[in-house]
Amino acid sequence: MKSVDLNCDLGESFGRYTLGLDDQVIPLISSANIACGYHASDPVIMEKTVKMAKEHQVSIGAHTGFPDLMGFGRRNMAVSNEEAKAYTKYQIGALLAFCKAEGVKLAHVKPHGAFYNMAAKDYDLAKAICEGIYEVDPSIKLLGLSNSKMIEAAKDTGLAYAQEVFADRAYEEDGTLVNRRKPGAMITDEDEAIRCVIGMVKDGKVTAITGKEVAIQADSICVHGDGEKALAFVKKIREALTKEGIEIKPF
Repeated sequence: MKSVDLNCDLGESFGRYTLGLDDQVIPLISSANIACGYHASDPVIMEKTVKMAKEHQVSIGAHTGFPDLMGFGRRNMAVSNEEAKAYTKYQIGALLAFCKAEGVKLAHVKPHGAFYNMAAKDYDLAKAICEGIYEVDPSIKLLGLSNSKMIEAAKDTGLAYAQEVFADRAYEEDGTLVNRRKPGAMITDEDEAIRCVIGMVKDGKVTAITGKEVAIQADSICVHGDGEKALAFVKKIREALTKEGIEIKPF
């Protein structure tokens, strides 16, 4: 039986500000990427989210970002490879403390926003992130964009990895995501998005924005829980995968 992971970025609230429907989406997914205080979250939110993940037996990952709360980690930053490695270790360490306190494993790391997008194309940055993970704990996996420099860097570092795809994003011919600023970057038709997901998981292929078929490895599907519509879409994806005989479980 084929299987795939459903992951979601969680724990992105901060102080009195609430982002996302974490408590409602967490029972629907198999892996949670928890913000570690750089682009979002705070110690209280981190602890609460780890406890929720434990309660629902959801695999836990550190969602590491640039130190950019105001920009939600979506702005590119010029940092050295040494800084990128240190940022990665620092954030893993923060979440690891809460995982240890709850007796659960920190299973993976998924970079966030600009950190993720830059590392997908910049091998040296991706290598620094992978080395940061490996030096903390070589058993922690990297969750990175399928076919990207992150996967290449993980292989070269000797780090286990899972390749991530997106249900609501269009792809370029080289397997990278279409820039959000370009027309057609977001797939708004839910039925089309689900067809794409099934094709990626079952056939290892996706139709690029140009119409060309591209090979892709789908170990994990990124979904969102930031609104009622997003939540309903996660439920639809789960139903479609189950109907196709695809098991949902952590990578």
